[in-house]
Amino acid sequence: MRRSSVLAWPYLAGLILLVAVPAVATLVLAFTEFSGVQPPRVSGFDNFIRLAGDRQFAHALFNSLVFVVVAVPLRLVLATAVALLLHQRARGIGAARAAAYLPSVVPDAAYALLWLWMLNPLYGPPALALHAVGLPAPGWLTDPWAARSGVVLMSVFQIGEAFVIALAARRAIPHRLYEAAAVDGASPRYILWRVTLPMMAPVLALLALRDVIYSFQASFVPAFLVTGGDPNYATRFLPLYIYEQGLVYFRLGYAATMTLVMFVMTAVVVYAQSRLVRRWRLL
Repeated sequence: MRRSSVLAWPYLAGLILLVAVPAVATLVLAFTEFSGVQPPRVSGFDNFIRLAGDRQFAHALFNSLVFVVVAVPLRLVLATAVALLLHQRARGIGAARAAAYLPSVVPDAAYALLWLWMLNPLYGPPALALHAVGLPAPGWLTDPWAARSGVVLMSVFQIGEAFVIALAARRAIPHRLYEAAAVDGASPRYILWRVTLPMMAPVLALLALRDVIYSFQASFVPAFLVTGGDPNYATRFLPLYIYEQGLVYFRLGYAATMTLVMFVMTAVVVYAQSRLVRRWRLL
């Protein structure tokens, strides 16, 4: 038996126990009525019928889609821009790269509590800076769209993994391409749009696909700790609503149904995105 197959056993065991088994359990529970106390009772498609008329679910789905549509492009653009700025070797560049990666390794709870202080409309640093120049501070925790913007702003700086991958993609571009462009007298803007970004495009597309999957789940901690889903349920994203239904109201079967729908929605968005990327590469 090959040593590589033996080394893969722990990974396969973890994949089965932590991914496959919960996925099958979620699929089964989605068609049951289960409170966690009494045995599951098969309910057929009752949960899906109920879900179709649940306005709170529709609101949570809308909030999650808004978050994905706004946060994913912003994170991708910021990660790419920082990678392009920090790809060259220079004094202090290591500290700058570490600073770009640091927000991604801070525990989610600590990061959310830090932003709870930052977004305070009375003594938060952004509010104090705006008041100092005579401008009103947004109601990050009281206005619905400002609260959504605050959650997006929190997520924008967590670009560590995307930054590292984009940096590796930039450094993998052959230097002879830039030498040829310089000989031809190409401007920096032309080199960026005609050499750098096209060469990085496959990696950036993969990062975008990955970030869509991640973003449907990454909104739970800030929504729970910073806003609690308020104001007016503006930051009640799908993960938070699923948590409330499953672990607060003990409607585990209904929560499993919503989890299954969220998975299908994520797959649909990723498939549509992959089709657009494939069509763009064929142009």
